[in-house]
Amino acid sequence: MALFLLYETSSGYSLFLANGLDEIGQNTEAVRNSVLDLNRFGKAVQLTAFHPFESALDALNQCNSVSEGIMTDELRNFLELNLPKVKEGKKAKFSLGVAEPKVGSHIFEVTKIPCQSNEFVHELLRGVRLHFERFIKDLKPGDLEKAQLGLGHSYSRAKVKFNVNRVDNMVIQAIFLLDTLDKDVNSFAMRVREWYSWHFPELVKIVNDNYIYAKLAKFIDDKSKLSEDKLPALTDILGDEDKAKEVVEAAKASMGQDLSPIDLINVQQFAQRIMDLSEYRKKLHEYLITKMNDIAPNLASLIGEIVGARLISHAGSLTNLAKCPSSTLQILGAEKALFRALKTRGNTPKYGLIFHSSFIGRASARNKGRMARYLANKCSIASRIDCFSESGTTVFGEKLREQVEERLDFYDKGVAPRKNIDVMKAAIGSAENKDTAMEIEESPAVASAKKSKKKKSKSDTAENGEAEDKPTVNGGAAEDVKSEKKRKKEKRKLDQEQAVEKSNGTDRVDADEQDGTAKKKKKKSKDRDTEELQDASAMKKKKKKSKGEDL
Repeated sequence: MALFLLYETSSGYSLFLANGLDEIGQNTEAVRNSVLDLNRFGKAVQLTAFHPFESALDALNQCNSVSEGIMTDELRNFLELNLPKVKEGKKAKFSLGVAEPKVGSHIFEVTKIPCQSNEFVHELLRGVRLHFERFIKDLKPGDLEKAQLGLGHSYSRAKVKFNVNRVDNMVIQAIFLLDTLDKDVNSFAMRVREWYSWHFPELVKIVNDNYIYAKLAKFIDDKSKLSEDKLPALTDILGDEDKAKEVVEAAKASMGQDLSPIDLINVQQFAQRIMDLSEYRKKLHEYLITKMNDIAPNLASLIGEIVGARLISHAGSLTNLAKCPSSTLQILGAEKALFRALKTRGNTPKYGLIFHSSFIGRASARNKGRMARYLANKCSIASRIDCFSESGTTVFGEKLREQVEERLDFYDKGVAPRKNIDVMKAAIGSAENKDTAMEIEESPAVASAKKSKKKKSKSDTAENGEAEDKPTVNGGAAEDVKSEKKRKKEKRKLDQEQAVEKSNGTDRVDADEQDGTAKKKKKKSKDRDTEELQDASAMKKKKKKSKGEDL
């Protein structure tokens, strides 16, 4: 069976035919020995076709498709033109050797060309790579290196731009910087406390906060100059008038030694640096909160911005955190304790970075492990929603937080929590309602903009009509004639409708009158009939009376 080799270079696709493999043998060691010798390898492997790339952009697209395991149309056409055709219903009498197994499987799915990728094929391709410049005659020395360098730069640049986790990098760097700033500010504050305590040792016991202590150290400067005139400024810094008076009294009876002006200047400068660092730390904390609300709003609303950012930084990215199961997320950050427990066959840790959440602190001692497991489950759901959802919303995070609160009540008071499916249905409904509300808010704005545009266009057309009355006399006259015809037609229609309505009204009146007269006639006829009957009955009575008198 013939073996063809597909070799992808920075300059194009090339196809080689491996001949005389029986002489070399199907042994990888024999192939390795024959690769180094060009005369021996050139007899076994021969170039059959070469397809150069059109441009550097085309080379980049082909390289991206090969790295993703996709066969492009150019590669398919190249293989169909240069490989022997396979009849339908029969097996191919050749195979194609490729370096990437994914590309080989895709080629086989589309074209039914049998592909193989093993050590033997890799050794042959290694020889092709070593002697490629001698197989193609038109290549100048250095052209291939330039093409490889340019393609390597463009491929790396495209990969850096295509980095899906590039947004997460800001959160990771911010949380690392926040941790280092906390350490630095604490160590610097301890240093300024120790330094200024030589001059004013009683201030340490009065003021506990590092930032306020640095402010006071800069403000007081020399304790001997501190008097009651500075009480308002001291109360502004401390926020308490009693403490300000205590500081003034302590300065009067202080046991500290005096410092030279140069030493006090250095202490002031160092205190100013600490104040600047603490203020920058506050700004960085605000930046981290806003960034977390943009990247992972549900995770931030569930567990907090700082703990969520620590989880993302420890996992490496939001996608890595979303891929983690809840059991891994539960002990994320406690790897040393886990492996130590596995080594010593002790108890494994119940929680890692999740321990910093307020939910586990609020749980009782025996329920901390159960709470950590439940919270890790909800955190994994929130991270997956944040990672794979298109629209960012905090609805799911708020609902998951409610579930954790209900679970805490269940552990403490025994109140049964809601089912997860009901909570998620409610969350989906509220999210859809928010989306529709946003669409409704946007639609009137668009409609008003369209109306304003229409009004403007009408006013413009009116102005243009007034300005262009003289040059467009014929057109205006034609339009007037048309409008008059339309008005006449409308008038005729209205007249006809009014006439029809009048005729209907008169017919109705006549009918009503006829009905009235008919009723009157009927009444008269009825009255006459009753009178005739009465007369007839009276005549009969008279006759009977007369007969009785005769008898």
